[in-house]
Amino acid sequence: MPLSTEFVVSSLQNLYGNNVTSADVRAWCNMNGTTYQTVSKKLEQYKAGRGKWNLTVQEKLEQDYQAPPALPAFEQNLIPQKDDTFVKFGNFTDIKKIIKSNLFYPAFITGLSGNGKTFLVEQACAQLQRELIRVNLTIETDEDDLIGGFRLINGETVWHNGPVIEALEKGAVLLLDEIDLASNKILCLQSILEGKGIFLKKIGKYIQPKDGFNVIATANTKGKGSDDGRFIGTNVLNEAFLERFCVTFEQAYPTVVIEKKILEGLALDLGIEDRQFCKNLVDWADIIRKTFYDGGIEEVISTRRLVHILRAYSIFDSKEKAIEVCTNRFDEETKQSFIELYDKVDVDFSVDKQDKN
Repeated sequence: MPLSTEFVVSSLQNLYGNNVTSADVRAWCNMNGTTYQTVSKKLEQYKAGRGKWNLTVQEKLEQDYQAPPALPAFEQNLIPQKDDTFVKFGNFTDIKKIIKSNLFYPAFITGLSGNGKTFLVEQACAQLQRELIRVNLTIETDEDDLIGGFRLINGETVWHNGPVIEALEKGAVLLLDEIDLASNKILCLQSILEGKGIFLKKIGKYIQPKDGFNVIATANTKGKGSDDGRFIGTNVLNEAFLERFCVTFEQAYPTVVIEKKILEGLALDLGIEDRQFCKNLVDWADIIRKTFYDGGIEEVISTRRLVHILRAYSIFDSKEKAIEVCTNRFDEETKQSFIELYDKVDVDFSVDKQDKN
């Protein structure tokens, strides 16, 4: 009695699952007294590659997903580089413990701009030698950007994994950066945030998360929007989506002692020997932040801004020039008040000299 394609497929699925290899087919042929050539012809429409069949895929368009992506992930080193100037502070130790645990435990890190949220995740992964895939989210980010989609490569339609799928399959840490800038299109990540993987309906394949996979999100808000207008463009995120993050860490700016250590380490790396300048910058920023927290001003000097100033100093060899160009981003009144305040902190600083530059 001739074997039907339906019988062959059903029998193979029961024994080996939806994805079968040539070794599976040969073993099945031996058990059923038929030839490999006969069965492989019946499975032609399911062929996913040389010696591979996907028994859930029947359309040619869907079969193409097995083809190589535009840029194979295995060609990239996804472990961040260690930064010798990094100084641990804030939530670094807790984030590192979560990553080291190898458990799926999504974390949300919130805090003002430029206080090291993303950097601490990168350096935690660098120290643990863990792969990290960082995705910067915007209002335009959608399922195709995150999960993947079909791409036209060399005249053929090819399935290309998105960063989320790459992280799932590699057991990497997925960093969703600036998540509060995203729209409700990121709700495609709901099942992933439950640690259950995702079914790719376009290609009929279920992606199971590999051990070690985790999700960490960073944001300037807590996903409730920005009431004071400081972070225009941030959105109110779905409550059920936010609830899937197990813990939320509030990242503050480093203490005066820690921030001074950060700048001194960077100064040493840049060949700057003026340790007093580092101290003055930290004291200056500390005064501004205290005034900001008290509601006296609407702008703040971030740790990132201090790093910018130090780098500018290494380029222009002028404190006055460095502070000027790095405070130009503020409105004129705020800029002048900041510069005048620094003039009071640093006795060697000259506003007149800054004007000439």
